[in-house]
Amino acid sequence: MIGQLAFRNIAYRPWRSLLLFVGYGIGVAVMIVLLSIGEAMLSQARNEKLVGGGTITVLPEGLDIEVMKTGGIGGLFFSIDHAPFLYRQVFASPRYRAEIEAVAPQIEGRLLYARTADGREYPVHATGEIPSATRSVGAAAEIVAGKWENDHGDRRWSAPSPPELINEIDHFHLPSDSVANRDTWAEWHYFNVLSPDQKRWAFISFIIGGDVTGTKWGGKLAITLREQNGATRRFGATLDRSRIRFSTADANLVFGDSRVTVLPDGDYDVRASAREENGGGSRLSVHLRVRPAPYAYFPGISMSSGGGGGGGGFVSGYTVPALRASAMGTLCVDAKCEQFIDAQAYHDHNWGVWRGVTWDWGASRAGQYTLLYGRVYPGGGDSAVSIPPALVYLIDSLGFRAVFRPKVISYDDGRTLRVGSAQIRVPSHASFEDAHGNDTLRVD
Repeated sequence: MIGQLAFRNIAYRPWRSLLLFVGYGIGVAVMIVLLSIGEAMLSQARNEKLVGGGTITVLPEGLDIEVMKTGGIGGLFFSIDHAPFLYRQVFASPRYRAEIEAVAPQIEGRLLYARTADGREYPVHATGEIPSATRSVGAAAEIVAGKWENDHGDRRWSAPSPPELINEIDHFHLPSDSVANRDTWAEWHYFNVLSPDQKRWAFISFIIGGDVTGTKWGGKLAITLREQNGATRRFGATLDRSRIRFSTADANLVFGDSRVTVLPDGDYDVRASAREENGGGSRLSVHLRVRPAPYAYFPGISMSSGGGGGGGGFVSGYTVPALRASAMGTLCVDAKCEQFIDAQAYHDHNWGVWRGVTWDWGASRAGQYTLLYGRVYPGGGDSAVSIPPALVYLIDSLGFRAVFRPKVISYDDGRTLRVGSAQIRVPSHASFEDAHGNDTLRVD
């Protein structure tokens, strides 16, 4: 019955039926071709000789194999965020030396634009490799003439020296053209050091504030001495921009007579002097050599959100070149000096616009483990409605260990402090917990 109806419909309108048959056939043929190409691409992606050697290929997050099979090759132009960090601290790190024999970073078919001397631009497809690494995974190109060896950039990407690594992640920045509220732009080096008896802290900040692309900006040196019992002394100095020198290529900073200098071995030479604030009259001077522990750094993160009128209303960047460090040197208040030898120390670097911005932040160590935790609340947002999960970054003696994202940090407001004429309750205990794969982290 169905066959008879179909035959009569074809006989009744033969040309329309022929057109439908042809269209359906073309559609099926196109799908067969696409699936065949996709299968071929997938086969090539699994062939170690065709994808650059090795036995495992790491692709950018979000690259969908099914999209590749149906022709969505645009995913191949994705990139892997923080690729140098992943190479140094994961794939080529001491932690996995027994499991990973060799690893080679590669960029395939990246679209670039070349500009000639006459001003014309041409689209080009570029490939990037580190020659020695590519050879190590058995995918070296056949050299017909010349040589194919690592250059300075290859070495600096894969195995930078300590000062090169410091300058790579700890340099200063300029606000981009899209940043709104440039007058609230601020950037600073921050150091802290713990006394040998673990009862006193020194917090040292070299702060640049204002629109550094113009003329209305300056600096503030802020040093706070705090004791375990809560006693606090603050020292500071304000500097005109003419007395400040910073660089977008390295971490060195000149702050009048104070300064931060990266030494040839990767240590920081920190020198600062300031008068006590609030009429104290005492003078503080500090000279420290801060030595970051190997592999103990957080590579940095930059966040942004759009502001009104299309401007970049919120920009925040943060890196920790010395999550775990030691310090040696002296800290003097007038003629009374304290000596530091292998003292516990820490250094981070912040930049961005900070109007209305608040944050949770902290760092701690226990044995071989050191962790960094925090989260940022952009100004103007309703943090009571949407509180971002905290970021907890964990390292040990071999470097990066894991990242956790606990949603809640629980505080027990068990202490009372007097601020002026008011009493306020402050946390006496905090805790958070999170699981990642087979690992569970709980901090009290």
